[in-house]
Amino acid sequence: MKSGFVTIVGRPNAGKSTLINTIIGEKIAIVSDKAHTTRNNIQGIYNDEEAQIIFIDTPGVHKPVQTLGKYMNKQAYYSLEDADIVLFMVDVTENFGKGDKFVLDKLKECNNVFLILNKVDKIKKEKLFSIIDEISKEHDFKEIIPISALNNDNVDDLIKTIKKYLPVGDKYYDDEYYTDKSINFMVSELVREKVLTLTKEEVPHAVTCIVESFEETEKSAHINVMIIVEREGIKKILVGHNGSMIKEIGTLARCDIEKLIGKKVYLELFVKVINNWREKEKYLVEFGFKEENE
Repeated sequence: MKSGFVTIVGRPNAGKSTLINTIIGEKIAIVSDKAHTTRNNIQGIYNDEEAQIIFIDTPGVHKPVQTLGKYMNKQAYYSLEDADIVLFMVDVTENFGKGDKFVLDKLKECNNVFLILNKVDKIKKEKLFSIIDEISKEHDFKEIIPISALNNDNVDDLIKTIKKYLPVGDKYYDDEYYTDKSINFMVSELVREKVLTLTKEEVPHAVTCIVESFEETEKSAHINVMIIVEREGIKKILVGHNGSMIKEIGTLARCDIEKLIGKKVYLELFVKVINNWREKEKYLVEFGFKEENE
């Protein structure tokens, strides 16, 4: 039996969360077209007869503006320290630029760095070859693997290749676990995903979601989620005319939460304004983004 940790890093929107969801076969990381959708390191646990692989989905590494952004980068860097393999993911539909090089620069001391070229279904083979030639000059990659995370193309080959580099060892988790995150965390993220999906660019970065109560019976669950925003203007957008937006967010989130827990869900959403919460250590601790003594 082999077991080990595989950290996935890259620029925002490279497809890291899509890949981990595809590999695990469960929606453990939310996905949207907005940058910085992932804010926390999230473990997805893959099991088969040969290996247990703990994949770590990291926040997209970027030049931070707020305190929250600095913490997100810190989480991504921390996950590199004990990784057996690092997957450096690149979106081949975007030019390889300063952002990619910034991330790659952080990997100089890491062993077993794979170059993962994502979204290859969207470009011609000739272009893919030139991209491989360009990026391979930037680092001595152990492996170069083109995939389409969304379409599950070549993901099996990626798993097989990862196994070759993993150390022999016992499993870290029992087989029934597929993530290290709590149900409350996953519920709050599903609500936030719907906020990201339904709102425009100025809204998502200033929003987080907290489960305030989760009462479960054999057949149903009653859940209250607080949506935290930075300004009254954003609150008005999220509530919408006569509550139309908050109802739509709730309807979409409830469907996914029911799939997650396998029960009927009664979901209530509330919106609260906390000015400039992303810059305040108190709220970053309270909302679970950082440890109190960090």
